[in-house]
Amino acid sequence: MQFKDKVVVVTGGARGIGKTIKEAFEAEGAIVEVIDIADGDHYVGDIGRKEIVEAFARYVIEKHGHVDYLINNALPIMRGIDECSYEEFEYAMAVGVTAPFYLSKLFQEHFADGACIINMSSSRDRMSQPYTESYSAAKGGIAALTHALAVSLAGKVRVNSISPGWIETEGAVYEGPDADQHLVGRVGKTMDIANMVLFLCSDKAGFITGENICIDGGMTKQMIYHGEHGWKYEG
Repeated sequence: MQFKDKVVVVTGGARGIGKTIKEAFEAEGAIVEVIDIADGDHYVGDIGRKEIVEAFARYVIEKHGHVDYLINNALPIMRGIDECSYEEFEYAMAVGVTAPFYLSKLFQEHFADGACIINMSSSRDRMSQPYTESYSAAKGGIAALTHALAVSLAGKVRVNSISPGWIETEGAVYEGPDADQHLVGRVGKTMDIANMVLFLCSDKAGFITGENICIDGGMTKQMIYHGEHGWKYEG
């Protein structure tokens, strides 16, 4: 129960990685406040809207008085240059970068001693598929926001980010090439990310701040050349 009675805020915590993070903290005794756009037994709201972020922050502070850990996990939309409108791109930035910044700002005077912010980036902050501009830009933005916040909040809050690779969130099992292309031989699980979140928030990570940690089974480390080691370009 290493996080007993700690107050944790998780954005996008109703499903997928966020839900696993919520449950992992609760299993360690934490009190978790979730905001998500999906209906459910949590604070329902769209963090892409300034007034919702402000109302949620007030709710948390009035209820608990402080925050120990802020996990900025909510997903921005993925739209490409072929179809993404100006408004959709702005919305992706609002969810993926602006809301994490604004929540950090609103909670700044209410973070407890030993507090941490964990920002959820993506391996797409350093590599891309075609037509993913809104998502990739948001994830690159939050990775940079991480080290900026770490410097500004030095001595009060440690700030780190995690860049997941392919993480299966619906329980599907992948075999063959989908699994084998990862150096570890499998697709990621949501608990792979939750374990790192809990570690980074623990005293064991007390000397780590400003970092972006990629958890992708080694996918971004393998150099790929056509005709070598079984790889074949068929574009």
